[in-house]
Amino acid sequence: MAKIKQNSPVLFYFNHSKKWLAKISKKESFHTHIGIIKHSDAIGKEYGSRLITNKDKYVYLLEPTMFDYVMKIQHGTQIVYPKDLGYIVARAGIGSGQKILEIGTGSGSLTSFVANIVKPRGHVYTFDVDANFMRIAEKNIKKAGVSKYVTQHNLDLKTAKKLPLEDMDVALIDLGDPWVVIPQVRKMLKGSGSIFAICPTMNQLEKLTMALVDNEFTDIESTEHILRTIEARDGKTRHSFQGIGHTTYLCFARKAFFDRASRKISDKSDTVKAAKKTPKPIKKSAKKPAKKASKKSS
Repeated sequence: MAKIKQNSPVLFYFNHSKKWLAKISKKESFHTHIGIIKHSDAIGKEYGSRLITNKDKYVYLLEPTMFDYVMKIQHGTQIVYPKDLGYIVARAGIGSGQKILEIGTGSGSLTSFVANIVKPRGHVYTFDVDANFMRIAEKNIKKAGVSKYVTQHNLDLKTAKKLPLEDMDVALIDLGDPWVVIPQVRKMLKGSGSIFAICPTMNQLEKLTMALVDNEFTDIESTEHILRTIEARDGKTRHSFQGIGHTTYLCFARKAFFDRASRKISDKSDTVKAAKKTPKPIKKSAKKPAKKASKKSS
């Protein structure tokens, strides 16, 4: 069994609302409402063990999952929650070895989650224009242990004269105006490549959908995901009074080829052919007015 040692990541778990994520350091400790938790007390124990605090409370020593890292990252911006992350990965078919384009790094929650899936052969290329957010995201990505599989770019793809990537498997967009970058995203995606955009409002969703149609994307789907937890207890199981309601709308689509150019040529050709086949109208000769009969003199 894996033993906890210096620099091991540990989730100190008391209950759903009280849990602390830390990297073990012999000299570190922290004060909580359930007592003092010393890092040194965790060293040498197996994951799943528990510690007793000076207030006779206990915490479990759990090995952190990517869910834990996402929920505990430093928030510079609104994060994409696991309830949405799971659907994004499943719907887009994200897997090991894929090349992922991300526009709008934010706090790095989506970046870290996806990098953990595409590793070790895949890679996430993420773009942002805010240097402060990028520094926060860099720390969060490093804490999640996936820095090796992420490349950050400080570049505005809306105005970029030369696009830095091509043949991407999936594009993930988290911007206030995602429809603006759809033409650029299309050029960087492979044929049938997937796109997922995060839209906080329905107005954004509507503009985005129109842009997707204009730029030849198909299989367009918009969804919202609500998560409600259940408190299961002996004799009094019920829905939880707390939960994550609306966080965002998700828009999915795939790059296709509508052949609009060839259809225009074909339509023009058909029009010309039809014009040639149409018989010219026969000109009718003008009739000469009939001569009036002369009146005989009486």
